[in-house]
Amino acid sequence: MTNFDANLVHKEIVKWTKDWFAKNGGEKPTAVIGISGGKDSSICAAILAEALGPENVVGIMMPNGVQSDIDDSERLIKALGIRGMTVNIGPAYNALFDAINLGKDLHECSLFTTNTPARLRMVTLYGVAAMENGRVCNTCNLSEDFTGWSTKFGDAAGDFSLLGNLTKTEVCELGHTFEKIPSDLVDKTPSDGMCGSSDEDKMGFTYDVLDIYIRTGLKPKSKELWEKIEKMHNNPNTQKKIVIAKEDTFSF
Repeated sequence: MTNFDANLVHKEIVKWTKDWFAKNGGEKPTAVIGISGGKDSSICAAILAEALGPENVVGIMMPNGVQSDIDDSERLIKALGIRGMTVNIGPAYNALFDAINLGKDLHECSLFTTNTPARLRMVTLYGVAAMENGRVCNTCNLSEDFTGWSTKFGDAAGDFSLLGNLTKTEVCELGHTFEKIPSDLVDKTPSDGMCGSSDEDKMGFTYDVLDIYIRTGLKPKSKELWEKIEKMHNNPNTQKKIVIAKEDTFSF
């Protein structure tokens, strides 16, 4: 892996955020972010709180009915001191499911049931942003974007991306530089929280393998794994256009 200085990146990404909001945040810069209780949203929220002040960050919890780990989201909001709000997307999801499911087979963990909640959450974030005159934070990282492990018009959307140039491995290292984030949230196993499996279980390879390839070009020894990564990366849905914290501002 490359020489990654998490403490230096911490300082530079906070500065980048301050500068971006100074230009794009309006009279009263406000950031709106979905809080899932996972490492990516936790770290993005910590960056925003440090850059803008916790009073200028609105963290939205968006369970789809019942969320088993919502306590993690609540802990993060309390630890950072940011403004918190809960919007349950369950009724909207159920109504949409019933409307579309007429004569269809929208079985559990289909593309509809896994991607629609993410898109409803992004609609919710932009709804809050409209009321707050805020800017929506994209919380995806480079590893997810590289493989298309994000939802088009869902978590892949946003006005700016803080982690878009950082691999999952680097995100974890960065997370441990924020003292206010509970360490177990930084080390939490990545999961979409919908189908009962981790990201790595569903992808068929680990983030360690993927991140080594992204940073060094070193292919996994298994041809099957390599072909799987290539197939995911070459999917046109992996491409997105969004303002990200530019890589050349970081001292990798």
